[in-house]
Amino acid sequence: MKIGLSTYSLLNALKAGEMTVLDAIGWIAENGGEHMEMVPYGFTLVDNPELADAVRERAKAAGIELSNYSMPANFVQPDEDAFEAEMARVKTHVDLVRRLGMTHMRHDVTAFTIEPAQMTIRWFEESLPLIVKGSRIIADYAAEFGITTTIENHGFSVQASDRVQRVLQAVDRPNFKTTLDVGNFMCVDENPVIGVMKNLPYASLVHFKDFYFRPFDEPPGGGDWFRTSNGNYLRGAIVGHGDIPLRRIVKLIKQSGYDGNITIEFEGMEECKRASRIAMDNLRALWEEA
Repeated sequence: MKIGLSTYSLLNALKAGEMTVLDAIGWIAENGGEHMEMVPYGFTLVDNPELADAVRERAKAAGIELSNYSMPANFVQPDEDAFEAEMARVKTHVDLVRRLGMTHMRHDVTAFTIEPAQMTIRWFEESLPLIVKGSRIIADYAAEFGITTTIENHGFSVQASDRVQRVLQAVDRPNFKTTLDVGNFMCVDENPVIGVMKNLPYASLVHFKDFYFRPFDEPPGGGDWFRTSNGNYLRGAIVGHGDIPLRRIVKLIKQSGYDGNITIEFEGMEECKRASRIAMDNLRALWEEA
């Protein structure tokens, strides 16, 4: 098991110009991380091959594995031309993953920001043919280069564990798996312990995050709170500080025999570098305790 960090955890520092993605590699190595997941916010690589090559070489020099590349995508397009354009766009990111020497990526299958009607099971079932078609096309393309593609429990439409499994089983490709986020089940009001238990057998990567939770009828006041699909309140927390029963989840993952990469995601209100360092330390302690 290797603990690493998503660049998304350092987004505030990247956006503020306090560090670059190259700086992030060194920072992760200096603060106990063993790998880095790239989420192209605060920087881009797909249109900057020189920077992509620099990231690959800097990571190699620092002893940091480039473990995963996560990108937004939307396969539920209004017509065939738009669908084909999205396929072409996502394939350029697969090419980038290959250039970086990586073998694992996560793509979305629907837009992240959606209307309440698009969170329903009806919309999901109506959209499933395009979701499956797009996922198969990208998985088959990536398979030529030994790349595993994944869907995360992410984005409100395909976020509950059963919906993720529905997509996995329908796509039915050996290199199409799930990036399992232990916290994101809460966004659709699913018990995270149950969600982890159900989808862990299909996971090729695990994300750890934490949330503060408040019920729908107890508004928490100011702060970076957002609403779940059923109106409850969530706010990002440092791993180990929030309301997710992480000790139980760590035990489940450890007992399953999973020994792959684990990525920390921090999206809370605290200063991101300090919070990310604490989160990696806390997860390592939880893992050793389990």
